[in-house]
Amino acid sequence: MKIFIQLIAISLFLVSCNQPEKQTEKESKPTEPEIHDVWSKNATIYEVNIRQHTPEGTFKAFKTDIPRLHEMGIKILWLMPVHPIGEENRKGNKGSYYSVKDYKAVNPEFGTMEDFKSLVNTAHEYDMKVIIDWVANHTAFDNVWTKSNLDYYNLDSLGKLQPPEGTDWWDVADLNYDNPDTRVAMIDAMQFWLTDGMIDGFRCDVASFVPTDFWEACRDSLENVKPDVFMLAEANAPELLVKAFDMDYGWEFMHIMNEIAKGSKKLSALDDYRLKLDSIYQEDDYKMYFTTNHDENSWNGTVMERYGEKGHKTYAVLAFTFGDMPLVYSGQEAGMDYALEFFEKDTVEWGDYKLQDFYSALLKLNLDNKALWNGEYGGSFERIKSLHDDVIYAYHRKKDEHEVVVVLNFSDKDVSTKFEGLPEGNFLSLFEDEEYTAITSQEITLAPFAYHVFYK
Repeated sequence: MKIFIQLIAISLFLVSCNQPEKQTEKESKPTEPEIHDVWSKNATIYEVNIRQHTPEGTFKAFKTDIPRLHEMGIKILWLMPVHPIGEENRKGNKGSYYSVKDYKAVNPEFGTMEDFKSLVNTAHEYDMKVIIDWVANHTAFDNVWTKSNLDYYNLDSLGKLQPPEGTDWWDVADLNYDNPDTRVAMIDAMQFWLTDGMIDGFRCDVASFVPTDFWEACRDSLENVKPDVFMLAEANAPELLVKAFDMDYGWEFMHIMNEIAKGSKKLSALDDYRLKLDSIYQEDDYKMYFTTNHDENSWNGTVMERYGEKGHKTYAVLAFTFGDMPLVYSGQEAGMDYALEFFEKDTVEWGDYKLQDFYSALLKLNLDNKALWNGEYGGSFERIKSLHDDVIYAYHRKKDEHEVVVVLNFSDKDVSTKFEGLPEGNFLSLFEDEEYTAITSQEITLAPFAYHVFYK
């Protein structure tokens, strides 16, 4: 049934669209902004789980999917760790990707180094960047360094290898960054991947577990090899973005969304979060926004479990339009409603890619519309008030001639409301291929978990 509303001044068809935080943000604002290479200004990112992405679980098999991901609007491919996995103290049959046995080799289960380079070359042919997951904080207990350079590690009172303090990561051994030789060896391994592996950067695991001064020196050394290297920190740590990293995680934002979905936080928590960001991050810092990733999917619940069968798309629209760079995880576009095994082979069930068009629309809007670009390249943010701000969240983003208006109903019921301060002009609807003209702020009815995105 068609229901007409006047919003932003519009008349539209309503549709019912329908690792735990590892770091604590420092309550002080760094003073030296990082300068990003211009190619990243509108980048989007896709997390690739090579083991689970295809039945074969290989570089060759994944490579055939690159054209589809490019067509979706993906600009950066982040490959989960590609290195050989340790056997000593291994978890499960396949082990953790984050238990690295050799920093200068590839997991033979995924293929050869030539297979890896062919993947990178294909991505580059499609004007995509490739970054790999880098585990600088710890290695496997049988990493090659444990035989040649035991002094690279923090040892226990008996002089034996030990896991990182305060963790249950008993399959990995903690590295010692008080030893200058550890730092030199780690940077050398990373430079190897920029040169021999031809990659474009790194996603750095538990980045704030490693000293900031190491990362800053590391960035300088990597730029000597590749000036436009891209660095993503798994962290909520603004000091890492001063000189070392281009982007960190929107962990706190995702946790706020989880709490809103559970009913334990109000929508006003999103406003508080934005104020906090403005106080501790620089304007040109990038944050990555998502509703799931490998940690969330495997350990903390699927998007359907956390946000609901009808609500998960509403939260995805919020995550992909609220801030900077949006992330899609392997299988997310297939509507994956199950947790992938982490230490075993567990292939994504792709089916008919039922959410691919949904995510593609959001990703391409991020590529094309300046209002949603990253950091200082992106637009302003202004919340649009309604009579039902307890369940309706609406906002306006603007940069130059580009504008995006988002209207979301986080209630499982119809909500009739009015808006104030709606922008004027002609807008296109992202999810209905029609043009709408701003007219009035009459009372409108939003369906349960309705999501609307308008742009120009």
